[in-house]
Amino acid sequence: MDGFASRIDGAWEWWDAAIEDAQEGRWVRTPAERQIIDDLVAATNALHGGRLPPFTNDSWHVRLGRIANWAGALRLAARAGGWQLTPVAGTTPPRPAGMAELLSGIYAIGEQGERWLRSLRTDGPPPETDVAGAEAFLTGPGSVEDLRQFFYD
Repeated sequence: MDGFASRIDGAWEWWDAAIEDAQEGRWVRTPAERQIIDDLVAATNALHGGRLPPFTNDSWHVRLGRIANWAGALRLAARAGGWQLTPVAGTTPPRPAGMAELLSGIYAIGEQGERWLRSLRTDGPPPETDVAGAEAFLTGPGSVEDLRQFFYD
């Protein structure tokens, strides 16, 4: 499995673990965790004008920048809550999963956006299907953009 495929598979696995554990009552979010999720969603508003991914009409810089912006927001969220971001590719999340695992899963995609953006000038654009997969993970129905809706507390 290539680097991005492993990364996005890990991101979904860690995301799923945290959401499942929250929905099953194994992770009960604190007021601070609720606020950080609300702030994270507000700070990363995709600015996509209501369009659904993939955003093929946007330039590569805009598309990759939109993905990369998540990385910085997630580092701030992790720092604010005292959580450690963990690489997720090829690893199984610890259970019960909580905020650190949720943020780590999402961060894997934002960090990939940073890598793509840094190498855009020298290596050209990444594969369209990979970028579209990252966009769909972060934006649109059932994505990180809908994060608040996955919690029942």
